[in-house]
Amino acid sequence: MMRALVIILTTFCLLIMPVGVFAQDTAITPDVEQQAREVGKQLRCVVCQNQSIEESDAELAADMRQIVRERLAQGDSQGEVIAMMRDRYGDYVLLNPPLQANTAVLWGVPILLVFAIGWGIFTLTRRTAQTAQALPLTDEERKALDAMKTHLQ
Repeated sequence: MMRALVIILTTFCLLIMPVGVFAQDTAITPDVEQQAREVGKQLRCVVCQNQSIEESDAELAADMRQIVRERLAQGDSQGEVIAMMRDRYGDYVLLNPPLQANTAVLWGVPILLVFAIGWGIFTLTRRTAQTAQALPLTDEERKALDAMKTHLQ
């Protein structure tokens, strides 16, 4: 009889134990949730390409969201949470990476590309305009032009 009671109590304790574990997650207030969403929009899912952890459905993104919420609930600031994630995953985790020596190419290539396209368009239109002005009329074109002038008068 005593053995059955011990088995029942042990089973009951094992069944309610996960409830206690999940009950610890109640410290996430609406303010913490709002901050977590703001931080999550700044962090890239390291599995997905160009998706924030708030947008991603990947399991790792869910883990990252949980870490962000836990750290904010513990009292860390948004900057501290972002710095912690950056230390853990590197600059790649930031959707808007800072301008540094190792990210200069990332920032410089689009600017150089726009400049090169603009310069190419400018050069092409300038050459086209110069070519159109430099070509003299042929004898046939001059006769046709004179015929049009006399016909219009």
